[in-house]
Amino acid sequence: MKSTLIKALMLPLLFISGACLSKDEAPLTPSAIFIAGDSTAASYTNADHQGWGEPFKAYFDADKVTVDNRARGGRSSRTFITEGLWQALIDDVRPGDVVIIQFGHNDGSPVNDDRRARGTLPGIGSDHIDIVNQLTGKQERVFSFGHYIRQMVAEVKAKQAVPVLASLSVRNLWQEHRIERGSGQYGYWMYQLAWELGTPYIDLTNAAADALELLGKEGVAALYPKDHTHYHNEGADLHAQLMVSALKGLRPSLDNTVYSDKGRAVTPYDWTFVRLPVVPDVHRRSVFMVGDSTVRNGWGDGRDGQWGWGDFVDDWLGNPPVNFVNRAVGGLSSRTFITQGHWLRALNMMKPGDIVLIQFGHNDAGALNDDSRARGTIKGIGYEQVDIDNMLTGERETVYTYGSYLRQMIGEARARGVIPVICSPVPRKVWLDDAPRIARAENSYPQWAAQVARQSQTSFIDLHTLVAARYDELGPQRVDAMFGDERTHTSKAGAIDTAGIVAQQLAPMLGLAVVDSVAVEDK
Repeated sequence: MKSTLIKALMLPLLFISGACLSKDEAPLTPSAIFIAGDSTAASYTNADHQGWGEPFKAYFDADKVTVDNRARGGRSSRTFITEGLWQALIDDVRPGDVVIIQFGHNDGSPVNDDRRARGTLPGIGSDHIDIVNQLTGKQERVFSFGHYIRQMVAEVKAKQAVPVLASLSVRNLWQEHRIERGSGQYGYWMYQLAWELGTPYIDLTNAAADALELLGKEGVAALYPKDHTHYHNEGADLHAQLMVSALKGLRPSLDNTVYSDKGRAVTPYDWTFVRLPVVPDVHRRSVFMVGDSTVRNGWGDGRDGQWGWGDFVDDWLGNPPVNFVNRAVGGLSSRTFITQGHWLRALNMMKPGDIVLIQFGHNDAGALNDDSRARGTIKGIGYEQVDIDNMLTGERETVYTYGSYLRQMIGEARARGVIPVICSPVPRKVWLDDAPRIARAENSYPQWAAQVARQSQTSFIDLHTLVAARYDELGPQRVDAMFGDERTHTSKAGAIDTAGIVAQQLAPMLGLAVVDSVAVEDK
């Protein structure tokens, strides 16, 4: 049942927008894939206690690549290094190999005691403390979690190999119907380190939590017979399959020839390479953003000088104690954001009291059915629908109106106690012929978004009108510098400017004030 469940969970994510991808780079052909981690990845002979690294081997062709699982139970990022386990691993790494690094479960333990003395300082900073280790009797300088991960990544890169950072496996801990999504902030720290160090990031935590919540408490309890942290063979295989699915979404990705028949049968999660944000601190309120490339562009790193406004809203609010989680994906419409699974994955990360900003429209005017993107929606906010044989996915699909997809997101957010806010799509840089004014859309997506918001009594930010008025004020010459392409995608300066408009509207909802300015050069 579990394999069918994961296949169903991942299937909508297979078909993606080509606008965000480049597969020109040669695929990875490692001679070995190494795993550095703790007991949740380590190999055991006990069927009731197994780490994901053991079943992971079966997804690869042993004649093409060796899966070398060096994970060891009870270790933190610190003790994996200080006990020499890391040095033994790195000595065997060869150019082109892949090294998956996953730690955190044990890093929150005491820094110094006479039992394990394995804890690391929280965070990814440069702080340290000097101790006389009660376990070893030796002097030791203990660093932050980030310090040890940086050391591993640097040494993998020095071997001309590929480091891959992964967030934690999921523990069987529940609050009502929601399972814990990571212990502490280790998943977010890994995410930060991946961006800082330019390494791939696999969000195993949220992928596994999504799959486990579909099984429910009783179903998940059967996978964790020993305790809330360690699973048996089937639970280990669930995590292993999700790891394989995520690896297939790297850019460049592993060559298909390294997989076994079992591995080739795993549906890819094709979006690993964009490193979508995760929730920094589960104890804080979150503001999520979902939308298209005008909210988060491409890889999210400013390629081609293009940025989305969702990356800078928190700066205008003084970086408050609120999470800002930009889950927008370039190239998608309101329809394909839902059908490809992005909406559900974002929704599953939300909790009651969170806010979600929803902005779609730029891509909804595309073709309803073609073999390129198949992302269009029926125009308007009515209840029309059309059944198609999707030329891109090969699946039968019922396509609805733009308004229907917005209503679906509004309803599903509210059902979870999340506050939806509809945003009209930002305007394109198209000037009227007879005046230095931005052309406004009429009887189109901005107006339809407003109508849906009004009819559903949902908060509404009219970005189309507000941003257009701002561009009118600045004039063509200054606005030109605010775009990274001819008319659709903003530069960093333009994205920051639009984010300021969003922040002005959002601030009263959060009880926050907006700062006077955000310097482009500081971002």
